[in-house]
Amino acid sequence: MSTRALTWNNDDNQLWRAAALLLRPIHLGLAFPSIIYIAAMIIFLFRPPDLFSLYADRIVFGILIFFVALRTLALRDPIPFFAGLSLPMLGLTALSVLRALQEPFDAQIWSIIASKYIVPFALFHIAVLVFRSSWQRKHFEVFVIFALAYLIFIAIAFLMDARSLIFPRFILDENLGFHADRARGPFLQAVANGVSLNILGILVIALPQNRKSIITVLWLVLPLAILATMTRAVWISFVVSSALLGCRLVQHRLKAVYALLAVVGLMIGLAIDVSNQSLKNALTDRTAERGPVEARLAVYDAGWTLFLERPFSGWPAGGMYAELARRMPGYRLRSFYVHNTYLALLVEFGVPGLILYGILFFNLFRLAWQGPPGESDTVASLRNVWPILLGVYLFNAFFVDMAYQFVVGLVFTVAGMLCARQEFAA
Repeated sequence: MSTRALTWNNDDNQLWRAAALLLRPIHLGLAFPSIIYIAAMIIFLFRPPDLFSLYADRIVFGILIFFVALRTLALRDPIPFFAGLSLPMLGLTALSVLRALQEPFDAQIWSIIASKYIVPFALFHIAVLVFRSSWQRKHFEVFVIFALAYLIFIAIAFLMDARSLIFPRFILDENLGFHADRARGPFLQAVANGVSLNILGILVIALPQNRKSIITVLWLVLPLAILATMTRAVWISFVVSSALLGCRLVQHRLKAVYALLAVVGLMIGLAIDVSNQSLKNALTDRTAERGPVEARLAVYDAGWTLFLERPFSGWPAGGMYAELARRMPGYRLRSFYVHNTYLALLVEFGVPGLILYGILFFNLFRLAWQGPPGESDTVASLRNVWPILLGVYLFNAFFVDMAYQFVVGLVFTVAGMLCARQEFAA
């Protein structure tokens, strides 16, 4: 009888080889959780709220939770908890779930709740566990660069009317989402696309340490992509955030580079404006357009009336939209949304919801000056631009209900990276 010990490298034993093949995905998932995290963010990018038939985002989100939970148990890591951030997010999640349970099951309502509260709540705590080392943050850096390059390319292709270059094709479907006449990207909403471009533009400056040529090229064409969104709120936030970014980064050489890029981008935009009569007319019409402003004010007025009727309890998930449509009889809109994150919180949850949201973002702003001593240059740079990034998000939240899980998830991923350094130092 053979006494030779069986090992994983024993090619003669088919049982060991089959077991090794079955366990290899688990090993890779445990060894590289940041790759699964980036895969989830990529799917979030290409899964807009209007495509309810696709559930790939929920599948990869569940896989991410499984591997991170298994890795946490294997390493005996403590579950991250930050009272000032975890408790408000948990409160908003609980309020949204309780509110949804008041109505019959509706897949669309649950999808919105997951995008606005459940997914960001989970991503924040998962990011604390995943992005602790420099090589894991490198994966996030590469993702940010490629995501920004893709969104810029799509926006400029839309600006130049090169529709054949736009992918995926559902971006061009006028029956989906809003703003089919603007560069709305895979979000199917111009404000969400503009916010993503702005936030990713800030991140590419803060994250990479030796990719300055790529950053220069991206920032040269970024103003064109922002221009293509044809959204005044996005234009204002980009101009203000770019100016603040130059002041926040105290290195004089960087200030000169960013100022030069802004001037060059503005000159390119003006040159295209002068040479392209159709674009010139579109920009003129957009800046002078009053119809959407009047409709938005009417929505705000109807939403404020709803809040005043139930200032503390809020409205049921399904009843809110129907009631909003009933109070706007003169408007024939495809769908009735509040289009304001703060007013939506008041209508949905009443005053308690807005208070929880205010506490959450107050503590998020505090991350800018709570860095532990000796943290890496990349995280310190992220912390330096963090108030500007949050300001872009909160300003544009006045003009859209932030139900885009990629946008919200991106913000809370960065927050988790900042908290990961604090927990690691502790």
